[in-house]
Amino acid sequence: MKRYVVRLEAEEQEQLQAMVQMGKVAGYKIRHAQILLMADADGPGWTDARIAEGLGVSVRQIEYLRQRLVEQGLEACLSPTKPEHPRIERMFDGEKEARLIALACSAAPEGRARWTLRLLADKAVELKIVPRVSHETVRQTLKKTRSSRI
Repeated sequence: MKRYVVRLEAEEQEQLQAMVQMGKVAGYKIRHAQILLMADADGPGWTDARIAEGLGVSVRQIEYLRQRLVEQGLEACLSPTKPEHPRIERMFDGEKEARLIALACSAAPEGRARWTLRLLADKAVELKIVPRVSHETVRQTLKKTRSSRI
């Protein structure tokens, strides 16, 4: 017994059929439309295994799509999922980035001809611009600027 049963209304079926036949939409949308049409309990009512074999997708993807349809609706099934939170929060916001750039444009430390990325990273932590930072993050942040310092 399936936990999430797909039951499409007539207008939803027509919308999905038109999307599949038109072929001028993103590939994942066509694939999702095909899955939903095949899984419709009032239509063909194919099993997940048969749909997976026919379309070359995993059974888990079909189960997940069924769940999204029941819980979030048709529009959610036809739009890409976005992560709720960014994976890594930015280390440098606008103010911190400006302070880092000012530091990079300042005079180099005593005994040095210029700032290195590692020196900038250490100095940014020392000045409490950020709690910790790697030289690679400093490089990527400074790369976005038009400065020719580094």
